[in-house]
Amino acid sequence: MTGKPEGEQRLGLLNGFAAYGMWGLVPLFWPLLKPSGAVEILAHRMVWSLLFVAAALLLIRRWAWLGELLRQPRRLALVTVAAAVITVNWGVYIWAVNSGHVVEASLGYFINPLVTIAMGVLLLKERLRPVQWAAVGVGASAVLVLTIGYGRPPWISLCLAFSFATYGLVKKKVNLGGVESLAAESAIQFLPALGYLMWLSARGDATFGTEGTGHALLLAASGIVTALPLVCFGASAIRVPLSTLGLLQYMTPVFQFLLGILYFKEAMPPERWAGFALVWLALALLTWNALRTARRAARAVARGTAAPGRVPADTVSPAAEADALRARP
Repeated sequence: MTGKPEGEQRLGLLNGFAAYGMWGLVPLFWPLLKPSGAVEILAHRMVWSLLFVAAALLLIRRWAWLGELLRQPRRLALVTVAAAVITVNWGVYIWAVNSGHVVEASLGYFINPLVTIAMGVLLLKERLRPVQWAAVGVGASAVLVLTIGYGRPPWISLCLAFSFATYGLVKKKVNLGGVESLAAESAIQFLPALGYLMWLSARGDATFGTEGTGHALLLAASGIVTALPLVCFGASAIRVPLSTLGLLQYMTPVFQFLLGILYFKEAMPPERWAGFALVWLALALLTWNALRTARRAARAVARGTAAPGRVPADTVSPAAEADALRARP
């Protein structure tokens, strides 16, 4: 699979399972923060994420990237865009979970690979294989079926998918490590978030400090909930192939979907099952295509007809590339 020792690969897989498992189980955490509203929770997540990540960077003494970033206005502008987009993603996700839309939120991350592919075609003029075109077509049909099922377009899913696909696209251009990127984005988010919390407190509407010590600690823990999976993911990404991460990534929406129907008892009428089935069919096509391409690349390297270490761009799912830079959900 790779040239890395077996123990390293095992450690990478364990960290990958931990990261995607935590992201998949995070819907259990946000309801614990009630009666805080979604915007207040979002602001606390931004503030405490910066404090947690800054402490981690101080511990590992990794600051050289900061001076380089500040000397590059274009990259700094892209980080600002990424911070704005992930703010929308986080806010919509927290609101969706605490408003009883966990299943629809999970759909957003199921269709994210399809949206990423569509954006690659439209914005980057990428060329798709026929199987990929088929997957996009099936995904579009799924959205139509779900629109009929919900009686409206699945706005939550579409907002999460498009915001995260945009986030991944911007992050690829920024090219910062996961922890460093989260630190830069959180630094941009920090002052507006802190200002909002101070304004909320001045109005007497803040829940931090008024709902007991346990509630305040849970709000502070939102920073750990944000950063810890990212640390595990970073440990995984350097030890296992992106093709493996591309498969592991589906743990997150699967866990969220199961929580939505089994724990939160959300309704799943037949038309929604049909829509989800079409999405899963589209993802199966993408996964099959990616694995087939990976096998062909491996055989080409073995025969000496391709440069070792070079893998075609479509060997891994586009979502896996975005996930390599993620801080979600």
